[in-house]
Amino acid sequence: MNWLSTPLILILVMGCNNPKPKQHHPTIGSIERLDPALDAIVDTNAKAEIIAEGFEWSEGPLWVEDEQMLLFSDVPANTIYKWTEEDGAEVYLQPSGYTGTEPTKSKEPGSNGLLLDPEGNLVLCQHGNRQLAKMDAPLHQPKATFVTLAERYDGKRFNSPNDAIYSRTGELFFTDPPYGLPAQNDSDPAKEIPFNGVYKVTPTGEVVLLTDSISRPNGIAFFPGEKKILVANSDPAAADWYILDVSGSPSTPTLFYSATHEREGLKGLPDGLKIDTKGNVFASGPGGIWIFNDTGKVLGKIRLDEAASNVALSADERTIYITNDRYVLRVKLR
Repeated sequence: MNWLSTPLILILVMGCNNPKPKQHHPTIGSIERLDPALDAIVDTNAKAEIIAEGFEWSEGPLWVEDEQMLLFSDVPANTIYKWTEEDGAEVYLQPSGYTGTEPTKSKEPGSNGLLLDPEGNLVLCQHGNRQLAKMDAPLHQPKATFVTLAERYDGKRFNSPNDAIYSRTGELFFTDPPYGLPAQNDSDPAKEIPFNGVYKVTPTGEVVLLTDSISRPNGIAFFPGEKKILVANSDPAAADWYILDVSGSPSTPTLFYSATHEREGLKGLPDGLKIDTKGNVFASGPGGIWIFNDTGKVLGKIRLDEAASNVALSADERTIYITNDRYVLRVKLR
């Protein structure tokens, strides 16, 4: 070997082993600090980074730790996307929420909320199919084949399951507003259940009504201990968050916080939410993401111009992902 070629070979080998340069993401919005306690949750230098864009209405973000990927729904497009740090956003599953052969009249036919069941399978709130379903394929080989988990209450079809959570005991809790129906309201002729309920599905498949008294139940999450859940109400006339005691059923909602009179000039309503292991609440609401402690005190907000629909937490709770209309955002936490 010519000794002159050795440095060149070393340079080429070292170049091949170098990691990709860190991608720069533009930022959006601002952090509003309303209580000193926020400093222990959100980094003082945090910014909302745009990590993906160009969607019709992004929803249902889910961080999958084992795959190091973020899944999220584009509800009008009937598509689930996958985002990774290395490859950005790409189509993961299509169709995601409506699998019928006839054209649908729904404006939002796709999947909405996404979650993993206790065995690690992908579970979808399917607007178009009006059911909760499990993807019948492994996460790393997605396929648009589904197993129905629940589709009716008292013999009547659900409206359009929106968001859901699993308990440690394997019970599936979910909300059922009318947004996947063609008219997206209670007067839609396709609506079979006269209310918009919050339900649970037992491990044996029984569907139990928890409450029918929240007008537009939407986001749902457990407080630590899993004795209480927080439910968002995406009703402009009652833009509230409610607590439900799930130790029995039915359950009477109690008010956690009302933003009804704090909406003026702001886009968005109480929608998707997550609660961390300390009981801090990250909830989409008027003007962005509201951050509460477990008593309902507002600690701060991630201010956004466009409506935010939902959030996801990374496994270590050091990153929050936000679906924000046509954008998907990332904010670093403490």
